Amino acid sequence: MSHAANPDLLNRLRRANGHLAGIIKMVEDGDDGLKIAQQMKAVVSALEKTKTLIVTDHIEHHIEDLIGPLPSALRSELGKLGEFAKYL
Repeated sequence: MSHAANPDLLNRLRRANGHLAGIIKMVEDGDDGLKIAQQMKAVVSALEKTKTLIVTDHIEHHIEDLIGPLPSALRSELGKLGEFAKYL
C-alpha cells in the first residue's frame, strides 16, 4: 500500500500546509510574535503526529508484506511502536 493511498495522512499534511500558509500571512502582516509562535507550535505538533502515522503505516506495510494480514492484537502493538517516532 502506498502512503499516498492513506487519506488521513494526506488530510493531515494538507491541514498543516494550510496552517503554515496562515502563519506566513501572519508574519507578513506583522502580527504579534507570541501568537505566531503559538501557531508554529501547532503546526510542528501536527507534523509530529503525521510522522508517527507514516512511520506506523510504513512498519505495518512491510510486516504485512512478510507475514500477510496482521491480527488486531499485533496491529495494536505496532501502533504503540509507532509512538516512538515522535522521538526520532
